[in-house]
Amino acid sequence: MKVTQHIEDAKEKTLFSFEIIPPQKGKSIQELYDNIDPLMEFKPPFIDVTTSREEYIYVDKGNGLLDKKLTRMRPGTLGICASIKHKYNVDTIPHVLCGGFTKEETEYLLVDCHYLGIDNVMALRGDAMKDEQYFIPKQGGNDFAVDLVKQIYQLNNGKYLHEVMDVDNKADFCIGVAGYPEKHLESPSLQSDLKRLKEKVDAGADYVVTQMFFDNAKYFEFVAKAREMGITVPIIPGIKPIAVQRHLQILPQIFRIDLPEDLIHAVDQCKTNADIRQVGIEWAIQQSLELKAAGVPVLHYYSMGKSENIRQIASKVF
Repeated sequence: MKVTQHIEDAKEKTLFSFEIIPPQKGKSIQELYDNIDPLMEFKPPFIDVTTSREEYIYVDKGNGLLDKKLTRMRPGTLGICASIKHKYNVDTIPHVLCGGFTKEETEYLLVDCHYLGIDNVMALRGDAMKDEQYFIPKQGGNDFAVDLVKQIYQLNNGKYLHEVMDVDNKADFCIGVAGYPEKHLESPSLQSDLKRLKEKVDAGADYVVTQMFFDNAKYFEFVAKAREMGITVPIIPGIKPIAVQRHLQILPQIFRIDLPEDLIHAVDQCKTNADIRQVGIEWAIQQSLELKAAGVPVLHYYSMGKSENIRQIASKVF
């Protein structure tokens, strides 16, 4: 079922969802199941599964020589989606990236999603590779998320890359895209970033999931400005609980977000990581309760494959 249909069927009740990352190559899927199991009591209508960018590794060839190889450390997004869908009877949402994929590879992935009965996809540009300062699209790939949305929308209408087909079983993907309450790190302004979001919605996006934020006022302001611009699709807030001290440095550096002074002070007063983790849980609970009271359609949690803190938050909110 489509995300938008889940939201409509909920009749203004706030839904619970979360996002996971595939295990690294060679790791068992059982650990992933072990972290999903405790969250199923909150009846998530859908679960997101991320897709990782490719990266370079250096293989020792001997005699002091290194061979530069391109690899993916966490492949298997589509396989994980199929496994979770089968095991838990829940909708899964694969993340589809511009970065690292040609348009043909994207089309093949979407065809596979359709065969597997996957009704939703999250269309993202993706980050730059670790050794690149700026995002560089793959030759023959989509440059921006809006281009990816257009490709998915065209496929929904039977328009494949090299032909228009008279098909009797068209795909009908519900398309999600990312929104940035504090603007994308590469955008010159929030207003400019909202224009890009409007372009994605006009191209066929059906709903928005926000990047993490720690000040609900940022989300409420973002939604208000989006509505003023004519963006009417659901805007789902993304929540990530602080878990370790280094999050105070890493999250602002990577995502260009601000952390509230009260949260920074509370973390700085902690003596152990367990204390910090509890602060993060309590902060996310208060965020979630306020957002739920405001009638958000879904509370979407970035779990990174670990569930205990998300379980504790959800137990107080749902």
